[in-house]
Amino acid sequence: SPIIYGDGEQSRDFIFVQDVVAANLLAAASDVQGTHLNVACGQAFTVNEVARIINEILDLDLEPIYESARLGEVRRSQADISQASKLIAFKPKCSLRNGLSQTVEWFQKKNEEPRKGSL
Repeated sequence: SPIIYGDGEQSRDFIFVQDVVAANLLAAASDVQGTHLNVACGQAFTVNEVARIINEILDLDLEPIYESARLGEVRRSQADISQASKLIAFKPKCSLRNGLSQTVEWFQKKNEEPRKGSL
């Protein structure tokens, strides 16, 4: 079962790595200089939602184990991606569910591959 620190209602603005790469390529190809840009999906999801989606993807019904929140835990985090959208035309393409599905698929495939090592 997954271990969740706190009540799981803390939220984060998750983004799939391919969207991060796309944003970096857009930034590198642009004339924008001297500023910082937030790159995220622009939507917050709770840790409980992420656990539920992973359960659905894996067709499991694992109940999270809740432990004490970690010291200094940020309760809510959501990026403002309006500048990235305006200045480099960044728009995330991969939904949280799709990104998690691709990640699960990658891990499953990786675990099927023969491992290299000495005999």
